[in-house]
Amino acid sequence: MELRQLKTFMTVARFLNFNRAAQALNYAQSTISTQIRLLEEEFGKPLFDRLGKTIVLTEAGQVLLRYAGKMLDIERETMAQVARHDETQGSLTIRVPQSLSVYLLPPAIKAFQARYPKVGLDISNCSQTIQQELRSGIIDLAFLLADSIPEQDLIAEVLGYEALLLAAGPDHPLAALPSLEVKHLADHTVLLPKQDCSYKLLFERLLAEEKVACASIMEFNSVEAIKQCVRQGVGVTLIPAMAVRQELAAGTLVRLPWIEDALETAVLMIRHKDKWISPVLGAFMELVRAHGCRLFGAKR
Repeated sequence: MELRQLKTFMTVARFLNFNRAAQALNYAQSTISTQIRLLEEEFGKPLFDRLGKTIVLTEAGQVLLRYAGKMLDIERETMAQVARHDETQGSLTIRVPQSLSVYLLPPAIKAFQARYPKVGLDISNCSQTIQQELRSGIIDLAFLLADSIPEQDLIAEVLGYEALLLAAGPDHPLAALPSLEVKHLADHTVLLPKQDCSYKLLFERLLAEEKVACASIMEFNSVEAIKQCVRQGVGVTLIPAMAVRQELAAGTLVRLPWIEDALETAVLMIRHKDKWISPVLGAFMELVRAHGCRLFGAKR
């Protein structure tokens, strides 16, 4: 078992696609297949189930994923400590809600690039498997819009708190109300992000507790698509204030006069408790903290 084989395995496990893994590693697909086959022969067990064009990790593959992440962390730590490697090359893999990727990360990325111009960043939207990805080492860092996470092996650092507001187009019927209660949302369309946040669950629970039936709930992968649809009068949305500041200032969206309890969410930066904080990862986290402090104000 070689470290390069483990790196290949980790990449295939990340994409669950041999072709995409080959592109990411700049290998021929046959090289990827050969390295995985050699690992499977060494362990005497298949690491992936191949279901047509789709592959999934087997139970053995899931076990190897946990240990491979730890071994590759040890390799990086060894290079940094023994060879005095300054970690100026490589990459970080990050999961982040779309609204945070637009409004929180860019200034931190700009400063990070100036410091580490040869380090790549692989940034993608959150998914329902980020906890598993953090444990396995597939990703280095994750961000969430949520008040907390229950997993004891994950460290969630609060960067700040963000107000949530209900917004609509200026011509929407609800925009004319002097005050807005939950009951007023009945028979109106609500637009929400699909995987952008945990506050969506809180809002849906609030509707259920008040027995309010919306005309429909539309879910989008794109915050920008939500804003454009709301501007066109499709419905109303619950959205972080940072995502609509420009639209509110321009008058293309209006804040609805919500009189219920104020809504807000914590902004969390999450890593595994055993994750080695390399100089590069540590620098990125510190830059995000600095900008988060400016964006959200002092933590409570």
